[in-house]
Amino acid sequence: MTTSNDKNIATVLHLSTLTQYIIPFGNYIFPIVIWSSKKESEFIDNNGKQVLNFQLSMFTYSILLCLIAIPILAYTFFYNIPFEAVINDNDVIIENFDFDHIGGFAIVGITAIFLLIALKVIEFVLTILAAVKASNGENYKYPLSIQFFK
Repeated sequence: MTTSNDKNIATVLHLSTLTQYIIPFGNYIFPIVIWSSKKESEFIDNNGKQVLNFQLSMFTYSILLCLIAIPILAYTFFYNIPFEAVINDNDVIIENFDFDHIGGFAIVGITAIFLLIALKVIEFVLTILAAVKASNGENYKYPLSIQFFK
């Protein structure tokens, strides 16, 4: 039987990941502190593992998308600026950017950026959904989550 206190702690555990928007790495620090101090309860232990697995999975996906997008977009940007624009008065003039040579390679980078934005929106929505499920006393398993903790 899940107590009302366990439901509240599990809800706060899920919502504590939203601190990432205020405190860097708050989405790891606060859930770890809450989970480690209250994991005697099976319900809180299960929710804590789910939260950390999901946050680590989102971090992994974000890093992979950044590793795809940043080099591609940097290459595309510097490839399309003529050297005369860089040398002229030591300023990069964006007006000299040539859009004629942007091809499918740059589209991959732009797609990775859009996927990263979509991933962050999905992360926010799933966190709220998991908090609602936890407040109802239900165990929630995040989709897209790699099981780091079992």
